[in-house]
Amino acid sequence: MQCKKDYQEKLFIRFQLSNYVPQENFYRQLKSILDFSFLYQSTSKYYGKEGQKSVDPVVFMKLMLVGYLENLNSDRRIIATSRMRMDILYFIGYDLDEELPWHSTLSRTRQLYGEEEFTSVFKLILKQCVDKGLVSGKRQAVDSVFVKANASMAAMIEREVLQDAAVYTKELSDNQEEATDQVFQLKEKKPINKTSKNKTTKCTNKTHTSPADPDSRMSVKPGKTTKLNYLGQVSVDTENHVITHIHAFHADKGDAQCLPEIVSHTCNTLLETGLELKEILADTGYSSGAALQALIDRQITGYIPNQGGYKFSRDGFIYDKDNDRYTCSQGKHLTFRHFQTDFSNTYKIYKTAIKDCQDCPFKKNCANPVGVKSLADTVCKEIYDQMHLRMQTTKAKRMRRLRSSTVEPVIGTLVNFTAIGKVYTKGIKLANKCMIMSAVAYNLKKLLRASTTKVKKRVAEVIKDSVGKLSQDSSYWNTFILPIFYKNVFDRA
Repeated sequence: MQCKKDYQEKLFIRFQLSNYVPQENFYRQLKSILDFSFLYQSTSKYYGKEGQKSVDPVVFMKLMLVGYLENLNSDRRIIATSRMRMDILYFIGYDLDEELPWHSTLSRTRQLYGEEEFTSVFKLILKQCVDKGLVSGKRQAVDSVFVKANASMAAMIEREVLQDAAVYTKELSDNQEEATDQVFQLKEKKPINKTSKNKTTKCTNKTHTSPADPDSRMSVKPGKTTKLNYLGQVSVDTENHVITHIHAFHADKGDAQCLPEIVSHTCNTLLETGLELKEILADTGYSSGAALQALIDRQITGYIPNQGGYKFSRDGFIYDKDNDRYTCSQGKHLTFRHFQTDFSNTYKIYKTAIKDCQDCPFKKNCANPVGVKSLADTVCKEIYDQMHLRMQTTKAKRMRRLRSSTVEPVIGTLVNFTAIGKVYTKGIKLANKCMIMSAVAYNLKKLLRASTTKVKKRVAEVIKDSVGKLSQDSSYWNTFILPIFYKNVFDRA
């Protein structure tokens, strides 16, 4: 018999969210393991004792998590999605008829809170991962990712123009209307997308900046177009791919420049959980004398391939460490002459005398136009040599494969599934907060997945141990014994 549903809205209804959100629901499980009550004390300094009440700090932090767990990069979408989901409402502690906070309140609160509040949440979840045995702390894989900034390349202006605009802004007290007009005229004076008298002027981070987000920097990936980005540095534990540190840097900063700070923060975070960092895995971009020396100072073993310009040995030349000189195949000595600085690297220059190469049969192909053979070695050559020898070992080859299979999938997950491909905030501080919360969301998924796996393993172990002691009758097993096992195991979990 065909049925036709006739819906009439009830005027009164008895409804309880906890009765309609299943026990195995992700947000219900999340609610049972999260305790953000410490935020009330840590955020009390941001509020006064009078005025309207703001959004609950715990509710705010949970809504931030919802955004990254649901891959929502807009505060409007976070509120709209939460309003339509019973499990999310149960997670944040709201009833169906309660009005959620206004989306602009989330933006203002994110700006209000300091970075330490977000970092404390990250450390809380990391500590729970450590307690579950998901983090060994011994070995960390490090890599970087460009995160698109909320700014346009077409709106960039020259830094001189921006500085002049700041000077004019200070004069608003004298003639506000006139100064305001001058400021806007000045900003429109030399935009990139306008025709300029000097068409050969190249746009660089030193000459141009974004007035919308001055902390963003131009950067480019091979084969991609130049964009305004931030640089996210991620440290991942190789045991179970849990993120142990994430930080935002200016996009024009090199990976090697960031490594000492990354290692310092990661070591301090792990020490707070009782773990010690012993090995770092990274790619060639993190190779520099200062970065490798920082690892040595902390007694950390690095597995980082040297840069392409490095040479362990030179064909036809033998280095004499005692006399600090090279000797060519003709027996002539290249002695140390002076230091030379190129960007951030310092080199030792070795040269022969003009008379040494005057009658040499290889002079045409070996010496420079002046008639002198010159070699340059970095002052950190000994450190590079140690790394080169280490990277030839079987373990180093295994570590290179481990790094690519550990940190690269984690970064791909952050970009594609936790709304960190682009930040819709302004400034590097807010970008850092967004990256931290994205890492928290990722680690929470790891934590809950581990809890479920642990329960399943416990069920399997109990059943395996009990098979030999119980009746072999299948009907008896399925009807009486198996339900009791599942109930006891899940109650203990």
